[in-house]
Amino acid sequence: MSNRTFVIVVDSLGIGSDERSHLYGDDGANTLKHMFEAIDGKYKIPTLQKLGLCNLCEVKGNERVNKPAAYITKMHEASIGKDTMTGHWEMMGLWINSPFVSFTDTGFPKELMDRLEKETGHKFIGNYAASGTEILKELGERHMQTGELIIYTSADSVLQIAAHEEVTGLDELYRVCEIARKITLERDDWKVGRIIARPFVGPDKDHFVRTPHRHDYTVSPYGKTVLNALKDAGKDVISIGKINDIFNTEGITKAIHSDSSHEGMLQTIEVAQSDFDGLCFVNLVDFDAKWGHRRNPDGYANELADFDGLLAKLLEVLHEDDILMITADHGNDPTWTGTDHTREYVPLIVYSKSFTASGHLALRDTFADIGATVADRHGVVNPAHGTSFLSELK
Repeated sequence: MSNRTFVIVVDSLGIGSDERSHLYGDDGANTLKHMFEAIDGKYKIPTLQKLGLCNLCEVKGNERVNKPAAYITKMHEASIGKDTMTGHWEMMGLWINSPFVSFTDTGFPKELMDRLEKETGHKFIGNYAASGTEILKELGERHMQTGELIIYTSADSVLQIAAHEEVTGLDELYRVCEIARKITLERDDWKVGRIIARPFVGPDKDHFVRTPHRHDYTVSPYGKTVLNALKDAGKDVISIGKINDIFNTEGITKAIHSDSSHEGMLQTIEVAQSDFDGLCFVNLVDFDAKWGHRRNPDGYANELADFDGLLAKLLEVLHEDDILMITADHGNDPTWTGTDHTREYVPLIVYSKSFTASGHLALRDTFADIGATVADRHGVVNPAHGTSFLSELK
């Protein structure tokens, strides 16, 4: 008999500042609360409301419920940081005790840039921290005229390379990013967490659009995760969205690429209607990439309403004994200053048709409690960090 667990990460859906938020300039941030305040509560999220999300955080236009249909709590991030890799790795049992190297204030060093130009055969422009959409407006037309590739970073540990699909071509952009990944792994002071290929299309700066052909080249996790334990035990580990990139394929048995969060949920519903034994691990990145970083609360809330409708369809097709967990990896308050992630608590919703009870779980001290619970449920070795709450689910 199959034993199935679904973990869906609504990328960046924070629910309020934690005790470390002030260290990141994020004291007072609240992604979920502030976005619905900004749009005056015009979108409804009845499925998430029923499950209990609105009992964890004030959501204008969506009231608390007397009896949530799921177990609910919020989770504190034990790791240092507030980025995607840190959040996901912690969920599966690894703590990040020192942040990944970043080049937010300085740009990438000349020695690194010289190596990139020599080994790729391309000239680069940019080399500063910027919004991905804004830098296309600033440098995209020059790139089309000269063929120079656009390189930039952010507050995260990333090296991003943007190129027009009709000028450079996807294969060439990916080749350049693979070389960048190889070079940056050679020195600890260059070892950014992710190299990101950022292809775009469009005739001019007023019409440039990033395409869904993004590809992330990450460092591998520094140790074994729950994903490895599941795979080594012969379990299925199905990734949807950028999970496969985040873990650099480690512990994944089947990877499904998504062009959007909407498609990612349709793929999750399709997987739920198939037979597997193990974990389906989903990342829905549009909340973060399209709306949080671009400080667009209306787009974010509308995307969440779309997710809510698809979530209702997923709940219908879940097996009686399936367990579904819904969470986030960090915050990205679309009303906050700047364009960076925000350090926040994240929600945890745990649902199964088989549960005879529901309500509040204790505050979780680490995201790793998710991985510990998944490991416990599937009978594999627990990670070094995290405490299973499986026995609390009735």
